[in-house]
Amino acid sequence: MPWGLHTKDAPGNGRVMIVDDEDTVRKVLRLTLTKAGYDVVEADHGGKGIETIGSDDNMLMLDVILCDIRMPKVNGLEAIAFFQQQYPSVPIIVVTGYPDQKMATDLLSRGVFDYLVKPVDKDKLLATVAAAMEKRLALRQDL
Repeated sequence: MPWGLHTKDAPGNGRVMIVDDEDTVRKVLRLTLTKAGYDVVEADHGGKGIETIGSDDNMLMLDVILCDIRMPKVNGLEAIAFFQQQYPSVPIIVVTGYPDQKMATDLLSRGVFDYLVKPVDKDKLLATVAAAMEKRLALRQDL
């Protein structure tokens, strides 16, 4: 069942932005998500993610953001703070190769939807993205 914000540019299940500095990680996540019917947008660091989400006059409509923490230029914590402030209805899923229980607890308490550790199991990734989509849809219906 499709949950996303459907536009002529996003005919599938919804649009997911992947913010990660590792090309191979972005590729694996993109392939997994596109095979599942999601439209995927990529950014190779937090600054690029911020630039991408607001890149034209009608901001990029996103349903979920997957964001790494340790990245050059603008790191994940800075990018997440920006996304939460500017786009509070878009669920954020942290995907990191450096698990940190204290950071995970802190991020979850500040509204991050979930915290996944690389390499992420394909089924876990898809289930988490689907759950985030459901949450976003429920929030939109409450408006």
